[in-house]
Parts: sequence; structure tokens; C-alpha cells
Amino acid sequence: MVRSIDDNPESDEGFNLEVGDKALKKPTGKEMHTRSQIFKYAYGQIEREKAMQQENHNMTFSGVISMAQDHDVSTRLSVEIAFKDLTLTLKGSKKKLLRSVTGKLSPGKVAAVMGPSGAGKTTFLSAIAGKATGCDTSGLVLINGRIEPIRGYKKIIGFVPQDDIVHGNLTVEENLWFNARCRLSAEMSKADKVLVVERVIESLGLQPVRDSLVGTVEQRGISGGQRKRVNVGLEMVMEPSVLILDEPTSGLDSASSLLLLRALRREALEGVNISMVVHQPSYTLYRMFDDLILLAKGGMTVYHGPVKKVEEYFTGLGIVVPERVNPPDYYIDILEGIVKPSLSSGGSVKDLPIRWMVHNGYDVPRDMLQSSSESESTSRGDAGHAPDEPSSVVSLLWGNLRDILGQKKDEYDYNKTSEDLSKRKTPGILRQYRYFLGRCGKQRLRDARIQGVDYLILCLAGICLGTLAKVSDETFGALGYTYTVIAVSLLCKIGALRSFTLDKINYWRERASGMSSLAYFLSKDSIDHFNTVVKPIVYLSMFYFFNNPRSSIWENYIVLLALVYCVTGIGYTFAVFFQPGSAQLWSALLPVVLTLIATQQKDTILADLCYTKWALEAFVIANAQNYSGVWLITRCGSLVRSGYDIEHEALCIAVLIANGVLFRCVAFFCMVTFQKN
Repeated sequence: MVRSIDDNPESDEGFNLEVGDKALKKPTGKEMHTRSQIFKYAYGQIEREKAMQQENHNMTFSGVISMAQDHDVSTRLSVEIAFKDLTLTLKGSKKKLLRSVTGKLSPGKVAAVMGPSGAGKTTFLSAIAGKATGCDTSGLVLINGRIEPIRGYKKIIGFVPQDDIVHGNLTVEENLWFNARCRLSAEMSKADKVLVVERVIESLGLQPVRDSLVGTVEQRGISGGQRKRVNVGLEMVMEPSVLILDEPTSGLDSASSLLLLRALRREALEGVNISMVVHQPSYTLYRMFDDLILLAKGGMTVYHGPVKKVEEYFTGLGIVVPERVNPPDYYIDILEGIVKPSLSSGGSVKDLPIRWMVHNGYDVPRDMLQSSSESESTSRGDAGHAPDEPSSVVSLLWGNLRDILGQKKDEYDYNKTSEDLSKRKTPGILRQYRYFLGRCGKQRLRDARIQGVDYLILCLAGICLGTLAKVSDETFGALGYTYTVIAVSLLCKIGALRSFTLDKINYWRERASGMSSLAYFLSKDSIDHFNTVVKPIVYLSMFYFFNNPRSSIWENYIVLLALVYCVTGIGYTFAVFFQPGSAQLWSALLPVVLTLIATQQKDTILADLCYTKWALEAFVIANAQNYSGVWLITRCGSLVRSGYDIEHEALCIAVLIANGVLFRCVAFFCMVTFQKN
């Protein structure tokens, strides 16, 4: 665990820690940062917490409140989320994803959100977390009784997506440790951060695989259930005050689901507000939840309250769960229309949302009091109505563009820097840059085989082009350098695509949690500088030997270094802006097209905009400067006929570097602007 921990001592006051009959002293100064002492401190704390849990067998929040009030057990900022008449309408249509949802999520409780497919369960949690984009939101969302933007609390809100978004080429421990360092308070000591990570590993049952790679589609790693628990652990290690999970038990067996829910209940003991979407939980898991939010199709509330009172409420409506039937399964079957019970006071299942609102004294919207046929169409999500007049193609395109721009604005509003209401000071950009740099370097070392293949292809390209394109004194070797510009541009762009294409989804998750986009981008670029320096050497080691130009290998290296730096920035832009397939196609076509323009349209503004023109000119000038004798008389004329100036070598290098910087800025802008749909 402490492999990544630096050895800078901190002054910590020591204290005695009792575990059973043994007393452990928290080490001070440098001792706290040795591997053995940190482990002793962390595991001593874990054993003490286990002993306290055994003394409190009742795992409800009220049953162990005394444990949570113990001064050695960490407590977190309590966040209560209340919502009133929360309604989400899809932009550009009248379709309602949520309708008049009212209730609250309380700290120290685990709430389950259930319902049939299309009930808006994930949409509801996304709205609570402030992540619902592309929708018009109405109603109130109160944070601790105050109207405040939820994005101001994103540093203490953990959101576990349905997909297992983890780094497959890192170990379980490395994934958790990185998140802990970037998202926990910067004022927390390293030993306490280790304790947090060790506690999560222990509670999620990940000890046997802590040093195993998570794995990817191509490379087998840990099991699917363990991967799911790592996905949850990434949010648990940042000690959130609000933890929202989207179907965390999907794909897990009953034992793994029980282990996960026990870990979440332990988080609730510290006052964490936990809510999760669950599909078909077993009766044992169902009874472990404190609250239940049951949604019908169309995003309407059927029940929202304690789990222990749900059967009593539905029994009062005439809906009695048969013996040996799991209550949540029975209720969902009713909402799906599979089971058709007879209600005690008449009516139909479609009236259950209205009955719940009347039962609690909520105002019932007029549109929910329509005829049963209209309610049927609304509940199935067909609230949109056909337009009275056919729309033109232009109006449809304009409507789509307006919706896309509105969605991008919503995403920008959520991710932009806003007032931090959580009062948690996380590590700054420079510190996060150091953490990202270490992670990125470790990932590249584990992908060394791919790098080796890139170098091998460059060597083969250097041999082929150096052999086939011999230097011609009339053109100063322009043909070989033309092929070089095309080949190096293509190969280096394809390599640069991997830097951002493979990690797009991971970046979206990390950025949404408050990590620095600038630190992420700079760390990727810094690691790629190694390839920027080495790839020209690899290519020239073959090309220069077989081609034997007049210019020195150093002059060729400088030009090639500037070229690789330039095309790497272009590759970043393609990787961020385009889908992987389109990015590869653009990377292959662009150097060919730009080279044709640069060689055919000389002395034009269009040619000056092509980076290939400046790279080719720099190569030719460097070669021409090393000719002697009669060539001194004719070289200037030959260069002018080719559209080159012998005095422009430094300018060509500067333009290539400027292009590299410009395209990196464009790539960064696209990265922070364009988000996942």
C-alpha cells in the first residue's frame, strides 16, 4: 500500500491505540511514513472498529448511533436532500421523465430506488446528483433545507455509474489509492489516507486480489463481481457524505451483493446519505434497506418511505403480498401489468401514484387527473404529441442543434468551477499533476509491448523509405523527405490517439468528481514527450543509414523532433473530438492530403496552413546547406523554384512547434467542452 507514499516526514502527535489486550502507539514523524508502521496503525484501527461492530449487533442506524458518536470514529458532513414536485421534461418535446416526485433522502440511511423498466430510476438519481442533462427541470431540490446548487457539493458526492469504469491496467489497490489521494482532503495525513483505503479493501472483501490487475477485454484480470466492487470502492475511498449508486448489485451473486450492502451499511453508520437503484433484490437484501422509493412508469412515485411500512401501506389499498413471494418483486410485477390485483376502493393500478399523493396530502397536478386512456399513454412514456404541421428539414436540423447546444451548456454548468459548499480542500493542480503523472507512467510501462511494436514499425518504415527514396542532388532529397513526413505523421498520430481515446470514459468520471482536467491533460502530454524524443531517433537510426543525406543526423533529428511534436498535438485533437474510427481515418488521410496541397499549391496561403509544407521545407533546406562547390551557385535558384527560402530553416522549426502548441490548446478545449451524451 505504501509503495507510492513519499518519505517526507510530518509532525504528528502520538497516541496509544488499544486492540483487545494490546496497546499500539501511533508512530510520529518519520516513523509514521515507514511501511511497517503505517500498516500497523491502519490494521490496528481496522481491528478496533471490528471489535466495536461486534459489540453492536443491531446494524440499523439508530442501533449503533453510540458507535458513530465515538470520537475515534470519523463523522462526515451530514447532507439531507429534499425534493418537492421534482419534474424532468425532455428538451424539445413534452415527454416527462419524472413527474411530481416529492420526498427526501436522509443521512445515515440506505434508500433503495425500485420500479419497472422505463420508470426513470436512473434519471431520478441523476437529477438528485445534478447530472441530468438535456432536460428542463422544475420543482425544488433542497440541501439541508436550503436552496443550493448540488454541484457545489460534488467534492463530497460519490456517484457510482452502472458501468464498471475502472483502469484495467492498474491493480485494485492502485485504482483505490489514486482516487483517495486526489479526492480526500489535502489536510488529511498520509497514514489516515492509507487507513481509509485499507478499510475499504477490507469491507469490500478485496484483500485476495488487491495486487491483481483489474483487467480489460483483451487482458483477463479479476472477476466481474470483484470489478463491480472496485467500481463502488472508487467512491467509498473519498469518504463521501452522499453516495449514489446505479444498479451496483447487477451481475453479482447473492453472497457478493450481501457483502457489498454490508459495506454500504457501515458507511451509513458514519452518517452517509446512500441511495441506490436495485433490480430484484432477495428478501434478505430487501430487509437491509431503510427506505424504499417505488416508481411507476413515467417517473411517478407509488411509495416513498420506510421499508418496514411498505406492506402495511399496500395492504390498506387491498394489495396483499402472497405467501412465499418477495414483496418488491410482487409490487414491480403489478406496476409492469403482469399481475392485476383488485384494489379495495376500486380504481386501477394506474391510479397508484395519485393515491400516494392524496395519502400524503400532496397537490395532484391536473394532467394526472385525466382519463385512463390518456394516463395509459403517459405512463408508457408517450407524452409527446405529433406536431400539427409537418416540419421542414431545416427546422428539424435547427431543433436538433439547439437541443445539443442546450445539453452541452448543462454539462458545462455542472462541470464548471463553482463555489465549493462542501468546504473540503482537495489537492491542487500541481499535486494532482504529480499523481496523474505517476499513474500514467505506470500504465505506459505496462503497455511496453505496444510501444515496442510502434518502434518496430518505425524502424521498418525507415529502412523501406531510406532504401527506395535515394537522395537526388537536383531536388536535395525532397522525395525521401516527402515520404518521411507522410509516414512519420501517420504513425505518430496513430500512437497519439491511444493517449486519450482509451481513457475517455475514465476521464469523464474523474472530471465529474472534481479532479483537475488540466493536471490530467498535462500528465498525458508529459509522458508522451518520451515518445516525442525517442521516435525520431528510432526512425533516423534506419532512414539516415540507408538514405545517406548530405545533412547531419543532428539537423535531421531537430526537424523530425519538431514534426513529431506537431503531429502529436493534432493526434490529441482527433482523439478528443472524434470517435475512434473517425479519428484513425482522419489521422491516415490528413498527412497525405496536406502533403499534396503543400507540394502542388506552392506560395499560397493554403499551403502555408499545411504543417507538411514547413516540415518538408526544413528538411530540404537543412540538406541543401551542406552542399559545396558548384552547388553553392545553383542551390538558391533550385530552392526558389521549389518555393523554399534557405534563410527560413529556423522559421520552419518555429512554425511546427507553434502548431504543436496550438493543437494541444484546441485538444484541451475540446476535452473540457465536449462531454459524453
